Amino acid sequence: MRRPLLSLLVLGLLTAAPVPAQPASTPPADPLRDPIFPELGQAGLDVRHYDLHLTVTEPGTREVRGVVTLTLTSTRPLAQVRLDFLGPGVEAVRWNDRAVPFRVDEKAAKLTVRPPAPLRPGTTARLTVEYAGTPGEIEDPDFPTPLLLGWQGVPAEGGRAGANFVLSEPNGTHTFLPSNDHPSDKATFTTRVTVPRGYTAAASGVEAGRVDAAGTSTFTFSQREPIPTYALGVFVDRFLRVDESAVPVGVAGSGVVRRDFFPPETPGMVRAAYRRTDEALRVLSDWFGPYPFGAYGVAVVTPRLPALETATLSTMPLNMSTERTAVHEIAHQWFGNAVTPATWPDVWLSEGLAAYAELLWTEHLGGDGQAYAARWHANLTRAGTRPLRATRAEELFDLSTYQRGALTFHALRAEVGDTAFRDFLRAYVTRFSAGSGTVSTPAFLAFVRERAGAEAEATVRRWVEQRALPPLPVVGR
Repeated sequence: MRRPLLSLLVLGLLTAAPVPAQPASTPPADPLRDPIFPELGQAGLDVRHYDLHLTVTEPGTREVRGVVTLTLTSTRPLAQVRLDFLGPGVEAVRWNDRAVPFRVDEKAAKLTVRPPAPLRPGTTARLTVEYAGTPGEIEDPDFPTPLLLGWQGVPAEGGRAGANFVLSEPNGTHTFLPSNDHPSDKATFTTRVTVPRGYTAAASGVEAGRVDAAGTSTFTFSQREPIPTYALGVFVDRFLRVDESAVPVGVAGSGVVRRDFFPPETPGMVRAAYRRTDEALRVLSDWFGPYPFGAYGVAVVTPRLPALETATLSTMPLNMSTERTAVHEIAHQWFGNAVTPATWPDVWLSEGLAAYAELLWTEHLGGDGQAYAARWHANLTRAGTRPLRATRAEELFDLSTYQRGALTFHALRAEVGDTAFRDFLRAYVTRFSAGSGTVSTPAFLAFVRERAGAEAEATVRRWVEQRALPPLPVVGR
């Protein structure tokens, strides 16, 4: 659950050794040309893994030091690597441990590196970037109060210690991490965070170790399954960590590690919103198939912000700590993190299914799912609606994305019945979490036709493409 960016607030220009001109025989370093964010990413670049070490010397400030090694390959010869980056000052860049020229263009939000030889398909390389200072600023104008995406600082106040975390969807990760910052290029992560003693760091993945040194602690997390860059979670606070028994809903019934992180003096009513997490994991895995990662939990943060589906450890602000929102973010572990939109206009596939999980949870609790759907339909009738693929940034996280997206799946369920709908959802996750781990709207429609037939596809297509709102679909009557 996030809102989009419209503008960049840049800091001073950072420059280093110039990058030589690109040979005419090598294709240009084109961006991915996403329909919403056309300059994000680099065509042909495939980041397989990020090995990231962040050092936070004074939690609560926005200062951070980072060293990241990206394991790269490509789908075409690349004479240059152009990472998305609007972060702290770059101090050094190495290609396979050899210093190489680089250039930082803050206006374009790009870090350009010229390797000793072009990166070619079938080969891999290690690109290391060292940087330190204040992360860049990408402003989200749609939030009611000013909100900068990416690296967040929560200053110490009223006896409360300072804290840090990230809030990056859709494209704030490159404020603190040089990256191919587009959902189509998913990667695994090893994240190390060094903090002053007495603080706890948490990040996406399974905790892989802690090392205490003179005055510091370094926490390491391993995210073994590929995730989109926006879903990387990093948190620093004087957390109370609460561990629960593993829940056997993973692949082949494996146990999913359960841990939650709460700031000091978190109200009991906030913690109560998460007391049924294990139950929700069981309910949703029954509908969607095995939980796709090795761990799940929440990290609660104090600013008034939207919740976010950061992988394995959802970002849950105090003001968003409700059971309904908690279920929504759990569902995003399947839809958003495991099965990821191929482009940003496809985000309705993630948000629609996460919203639909709220209806499934309501039914599990004995509530009226059809009444829930009717409220969505009434909301859209009053507010107006649009075809589901967003055409501009302002539409990415609007009412249509969530509620019309959810009703699209309700219409499919009404068409095929509960048993076939459950089978469809499980097969959908299996199909599109494999390979690139992404799904486009055309690929989804083709899958509906393959699994449910031409009539079901025609029903779904009306919800996806028609400007007018179709009639309310009815399930179970």
